[in-house]
Amino acid sequence: MTQSINTSTLPQFSQLTIQGEDAEKFLQGQITCDVTKLGLSYQAAAICNLKGRIEFGFWIKKQAEKHFDVVISADCVDALQVHLKKFGAFSKFETSSPTPIYPCVLDEMPTFSHQNDHNTPENTQAWMQSSIAIGNYWIVAATQGEFQPQELRLHQRGGMDYDKGCYLGQEVIARIYFKSAPKAFLHYIKGTSIKGSGAVPTAGEKLDKIQVVNAIASAESFEALVVARPEYLADSDLTILELPLALQADVARPK
Repeated sequence: MTQSINTSTLPQFSQLTIQGEDAEKFLQGQITCDVTKLGLSYQAAAICNLKGRIEFGFWIKKQAEKHFDVVISADCVDALQVHLKKFGAFSKFETSSPTPIYPCVLDEMPTFSHQNDHNTPENTQAWMQSSIAIGNYWIVAATQGEFQPQELRLHQRGGMDYDKGCYLGQEVIARIYFKSAPKAFLHYIKGTSIKGSGAVPTAGEKLDKIQVVNAIASAESFEALVVARPEYLADSDLTILELPLALQADVARPK
């Protein structure tokens, strides 16, 4: 039997273009990855708050010289525009109005397309399934300010650079990286029920001491990316699934 798709739970995304004389310099002082190393492929990255937690999670690529494209959850795009205007008031760059962009899977990898024929529930569902399976989380309004980048394994996906210099939240993030390590971090799991109801958990929801990042319905109720201590997962009725090899490493700094 084909499982029906609840379109109200499907994520939507927007793209902003940031371009101008100071675009690269400005972004370098804002986001977690090294902007000078960006290319034409989307790179997961983030802008953090001063507590070192992700305020805006997105994907960014360098479309051309001094021209960057950012894809972000549609319910976060207005807040991001306000942030860019506030912190970029004295920098020479322009930010476009947001335009819709559609999640899809190409060559078995989750990505985005401006082509309207990709704007289908089936494509979005496939993108969600593929993304959750490889740890390609997405931050929505409900999870802004909830997670530290290391907890989401962003550094293991090339989305953080510890040597590039200062950016928002960098002092806290660097202290965690060099002097300690997150006790809770990203896992890929499947479950059979939520509080006995069989419902799919929502982003930000806490299952006892386990916090949901993203979830999707499956034949066995749901699959999800969660942030949790390993011992809490071991004591739960959730089943841990394997993330890609690069995301199976210890989240702590290599000794």
